[in-house]
Amino acid sequence: MQYLPRLIEKPLREALKISGGVFLQGVKASGKTETALRFAGSSVNLQNDPRNRLLAEVSPRDIIGGVTPRLIDEWQEVPSIWNNVKTEIDARKAKNQFILTGSATVKDGDKLHSGAGRIVTLGMSTLTWVELGYSNSSIRLNSLLDGRCMRPRQNPMELRTILSRLVVGGWPIVIGQPERSATIINRSYVDLLLSDDISRVSGVRRDRARAERIFRSIARNVATPVEISAISADTEIDTFRKTDLTVSRQATYDYMSDFTRLLMLVNQPTWNVHIRSSASLRMTPKRHLADTSLVCAALGLSSESLFHDLNFAGLLFESLVFHDMSVYAGLLDARVSYYRDSAGGEVDIIVERRDGAWAAFEVKLGDVDLDIAAEKLLRFAKNIDTKKSRAPSSLNIVTGTGVSYAREDGVNVISLGCLGV
Repeated sequence: MQYLPRLIEKPLREALKISGGVFLQGVKASGKTETALRFAGSSVNLQNDPRNRLLAEVSPRDIIGGVTPRLIDEWQEVPSIWNNVKTEIDARKAKNQFILTGSATVKDGDKLHSGAGRIVTLGMSTLTWVELGYSNSSIRLNSLLDGRCMRPRQNPMELRTILSRLVVGGWPIVIGQPERSATIINRSYVDLLLSDDISRVSGVRRDRARAERIFRSIARNVATPVEISAISADTEIDTFRKTDLTVSRQATYDYMSDFTRLLMLVNQPTWNVHIRSSASLRMTPKRHLADTSLVCAALGLSSESLFHDLNFAGLLFESLVFHDMSVYAGLLDARVSYYRDSAGGEVDIIVERRDGAWAAFEVKLGDVDLDIAAEKLLRFAKNIDTKKSRAPSSLNIVTGTGVSYAREDGVNVISLGCLGV
């Protein structure tokens, strides 16, 4: 399998220099192990070999011992190993000792030390357009947060190519694969998630049919602020699986919690800001899956079917932009949210840096309705109470087209193929 350099490599290298351990957390098959192995002096996997899991429980020193930095892959299979690593870091009083990787969060009942001051946690996702080579990074997110003037840039991208990328996704294992082959791999991934992984992470034997109903409902409502009650109701009218099956709201919540623990379900929170109008801010997060290919695999979508449903393709493209921008923002110590109020005002993506600088982004798959999107952003900016909140550094429209430029009204139009960190 071809290895593509990852954006997380620099933060990982820097974290190892300043801390005893690094926890690389990300969805299963996103490439954590391959990246970590490039920094590790030795390694052990706790998921693939039951003997290693037993050894971790009865003799943890045999697991954590080895040439440093020691990679402990899928450590959450034996949660107690976390505290052993923390204790060993304290004893050694040295940097660059451990790399831990994990594709699921531990159960709430597991009592673990926070790791503060000893272990740095870094998030890792599937490959972004920058990592895949589809973006030339000619326009940097940090510059937009600094409010710098944007020069025209271009990186031509055909609609069919974009739609295919939505289906194929950013999994390392599908690099170079044609869409049909990637689809088979991605559907197998979803099947494994729904049949085995969800039961393993919850410790409860989950019902496959209910898990699939809920997963498909999340996929149908991707990039929208859908309530759990709406997802529960939606599972009862799944036209694809014509069986008599109901899923309660509590069960829906439990299954969604499992998907979150597996890092498959990603919630985009709302942005809290002072506004001039009397409208109230909405709090329901937008729902995304870890990669757009999961949506397509769950719903049986191809690039051809997306071409004939560009409205849904637009939502998928927004989810892709959220995915990539979350990675870029994470490297800048920034967070990604969205804005929505009771008066109907909404902005697709807000990126806010820790120093308070922020930028707003609307997402459009094509180059139509750009005037409407720009007016929406300008109206939103005027509603910000700048006596209590900082003014935006930039207002932007992210598109799938190849041309990036600054409009006369000051709103930037940015191709995803030009956006980088």
